[in-house]
Amino acid sequence: MNLNITKELNKKNKQYINDELYKFNLKHFRNDLAGKYEEICLFLKDEKDTVRGGILSEICWNWLEIHTFMIDEDIRKSGFGTKLLLELEKIAVEKECDFIKVDTLSFQALGFYEKNGYQVFGSIDNVGRDHQHFYLKKDLRH
Repeated sequence: MNLNITKELNKKNKQYINDELYKFNLKHFRNDLAGKYEEICLFLKDEKDTVRGGILSEICWNWLEIHTFMIDEDIRKSGFGTKLLLELEKIAVEKECDFIKVDTLSFQALGFYEKNGYQVFGSIDNVGRDHQHFYLKKDLRH
């Protein structure tokens, strides 16, 4: 067999890789978690319907993972981030997630997540040579 490595942006090929890994993973999870995947995107909009922030996340099996969380700089520390996070946590509980996981850099939102009950379970030093990358988790079922 002769195989080649290519570097390309190809949505069809990317989807194939994701689908095949998902099928493989399904073989190793309990049956009641099969098919439990859903993107959850929350947006903060002003009166002109302009997006001022949001959370891009997904439910995968028994957890919710936050991929991107952003609030416009001029409205940070106004409570909107906490409101978005609480709404996301409510959805995660309704969808029977056991925990939420997220990562953040040392200059981003570590204190925000810790204030909201998230706990660091790992970190990587020397990110961008001057920072740390933190991995956090919040258990939803006690």
